[in-house]
Amino acid sequence: MAGVEGRMIVVTGAGNGLGRQYATVLAAGGAKVVVNDLGGARDGSGGGSAAADAVVAEIEAAGGEAVANYDSVASEEGGRSIVATAVDTFGRIDGVVSNAGILRDRAFHKMSAADWDAVAQVHLYGGFYVVHAAWPHFREQGHGRVVVATSTSGIYGNFGQANYGAAKGGLIGLINTLAIEGRKANVLANAIAPMAATRMTEDIAPPEVLAKLDPAHVAPVVGHLLSDECTETGSVLVAGGGQVHRVRQFQTKGVTFADVPTIAEVGDRWAEIVDLDGAVPGANPVG
Repeated sequence: MAGVEGRMIVVTGAGNGLGRQYATVLAAGGAKVVVNDLGGARDGSGGGSAAADAVVAEIEAAGGEAVANYDSVASEEGGRSIVATAVDTFGRIDGVVSNAGILRDRAFHKMSAADWDAVAQVHLYGGFYVVHAAWPHFREQGHGRVVVATSTSGIYGNFGQANYGAAKGGLIGLINTLAIEGRKANVLANAIAPMAATRMTEDIAPPEVLAKLDPAHVAPVVGHLLSDECTETGSVLVAGGGQVHRVRQFQTKGVTFADVPTIAEVGDRWAEIVDLDGAVPGANPVG
């Protein structure tokens, strides 16, 4: 097989925006797609089947294969059911795009525990539930592809998105470990930080900026990360507006203290500790 042809791939949050774009591009490439969408509003309220059904109909009208699923990613049962839909319908599962998301933006001093919990449950826990359900299948068959939707808010931060940024940053930690654990089984795990005009971003960026950020630019990058030819793992890619780049953490040369320093001694050498001149890509000190 080449590309994603013949592969069975789950896309969560595939009823609109980026998820819809991922699902249709993957189907056009010959993948069989589970189109998962709860059908709720941007803040996670409500639900319905129309969004997922419309994307399935679009894929089938173009000659592709797809099946709808309406489960919430925000529970272990939902995650298992989403993966079961792929296995029961297509016989196996080869890839997961953990894309489902909600927004509950608030300045941190106004953010409630409910706002925090709801966003973490969909983005971070949702990523865990779906990938965890698929993981035994990937290991057993010696093939699997995981793509999680992170965000520049998780990489760099963004005002009013402490909950969203924390959840998205957590997904980067997840794929870093999955890349290590999946390597021997040919299971690759990467993160995509999309920059695109969708209902999630319609009031976050100026219209003139959004006009340049067609979701179509992001989908081929996700498609490659799911392909048989892809060898990338443990990486974070930012994609949007025709531009694609990788981001990663670096470590400075730092300072080595011969003895336990005082607070003042640390302060005296702080400029050396944080000096990025000569910094190198960070490496996991424990493996």
